[in-house]
Amino acid sequence: MGTRAKVTKLAFVALLTTLLASAAASADRVTSVMTRDAQANITPAKALTMLKKGNARFVSGDATDYDYNAQVKKTATGQFPFASVLSCLDSRISPEIVFDRGIGDLFVARVAGNFTNDDILGSFEFASKLAGSKLIVVMGHSECGAVKGACDAAQLGLLSTTLASINPAVAAVEGHKPRSSKNAAFVQAVSDMNVRLTMKTMRDRSVVLRQMIDSGEIDMVGAMYDISTGKVTFFKD
Repeated sequence: MGTRAKVTKLAFVALLTTLLASAAASADRVTSVMTRDAQANITPAKALTMLKKGNARFVSGDATDYDYNAQVKKTATGQFPFASVLSCLDSRISPEIVFDRGIGDLFVARVAGNFTNDDILGSFEFASKLAGSKLIVVMGHSECGAVKGACDAAQLGLLSTTLASINPAVAAVEGHKPRSSKNAAFVQAVSDMNVRLTMKTMRDRSVVLRQMIDSGEIDMVGAMYDISTGKVTFFKD
């Protein structure tokens, strides 16, 4: 066999190997989506476990290989998310990614400072009462810029109104000096308090959600995302 023929054969073998590996990888990609029956069989406790396991996969680098194109097609006729997440606008904490979930798994509302208002509450009432979501997660994160802005009483256009929604958490945290963004412990304490107060507001202002929580139909938990590790820590009241 001549040199050119050998090179051609090696190139063909390499191409075939690549194609076979690609086909095998594609076969392993997750194409399944949440169905109505699957959603109905998920309890609030199971929903929380699913999120914890998903975050553990994300942190360990063992995230699921989803076939998003296939999931788009399968969810085109309906959606059955098992959990709803209220998180900050921060670009580093996309809930679908940090919880290692696919298309159609989560309802997500995002606003700088992860606080709530009537629009968000109405959206979560839809998610829970009408669309079957079993768990509400209010997720803050470390080094939150919105919280830092509230701690410093920053003023900038409509952002000032947004940050004012975090002021109750700033006022509720005691025993820290200086009370500014330069104090990392103060900022984190305000972030934690903001999640807890947001959960309280959601229960207090929404009769629909409160009744569903009290009856055990759904649950609500707080969470804090660590931007340096990717780990989410969950907590109750």
